This record gives sequence, structure tokens and C-alpha cells, in this order.
Amino acid sequence: MAYVFDSVPADRGVIDLADPREVHWWCKQFGCSEEQLRDAVGQVGTTAANVEQLLDGHDILSI
Repeated sequence: MAYVFDSVPADRGVIDLADPREVHWWCKQFGCSEEQLRDAVGQVGTTAANVEQLLDGHDILSI
């Protein structure tokens, strides 16, 4: 039986949409589809905290 290991992103603060393993990991983390993840990144950028806030329905906090 083959085992599939989730690949944890090297930088958990930034979402890399070019890496399919990271896209899968972030979708699981946020409980969203790939399309929702890509749409959110298109709206607020690749900062994981901003994407998470958007997907959770919260206002984006700018620092």
C-alpha cells in the first residue's frame, strides 16, 4: 500500500499557487476548493493570513 504524505509549505506565510502540493495543502487548511483559493489570492495577494481572513468572511486587516 502506498502512503501519501501531505507536503507542508516551506513558508506558511505565503501561498505558492505554482506548486500543486501547496495548493492542495492550503485548500485542506482553509476548507476551500482550488478555485476559491485562487480567487482569494487574486483578490488579496499571496499572504496566507489575508487569504484566510477573506475565506472566513472577515475584513482584511492591513498592517
